[in-house]
Amino acid sequence: MNPARVIGLAGWSGAGKTTLLSRLIPLLAARGVKVATIKHAHHAFDVDHPGKDSYVHREAGASEVIVSSSRRWVQIHEIGAEREARLGELLRRLSPCDLVIVEGFKRDVHAKLEVHRAANGKPPIYPNDPRIVAVASDQPFTDAPVPIVDLDAIARIADLVLALSEPLETALAHLEGPWPS
Repeated sequence: MNPARVIGLAGWSGAGKTTLLSRLIPLLAARGVKVATIKHAHHAFDVDHPGKDSYVHREAGASEVIVSSSRRWVQIHEIGAEREARLGELLRRLSPCDLVIVEGFKRDVHAKLEVHRAANGKPPIYPNDPRIVAVASDQPFTDAPVPIVDLDAIARIADLVLALSEPLETALAHLEGPWPS
């Protein structure tokens, strides 16, 4: 797969998006797909902790901190009073890969696979979002206009993710173009 393709996992909190990702990524990697992820958080979060140098640098007022080792590097960018980064801006910051899976950003206009769990008591998103291209659920939706797959059918979900993801440039055109009204 090249160039990079993009698909989101969208769903209500508690639907199992992160659990699905943790099962999906190893399967895709075993198929030779280099996967990157972008995760949306609805709150303040830390990847560095009190007592760590990165935390001290950030708390001292550094607007950006990069921590690097022989195994990984991470970049922390403080936005302060600036607006939250848009998904298109984050996609442009990624290193080359085959597939980007976006967790969250459910209101954005990229291709998305909905993760739906009946126990949540929330309605499915797909009827009101034309960018939902498939649904992974623990309940059938016989009248859905998109493919429906069982939440535990990880290989089938991987097939759908690969088939229905969109080229990065297409995703960026949707995300950076005029917002739908």
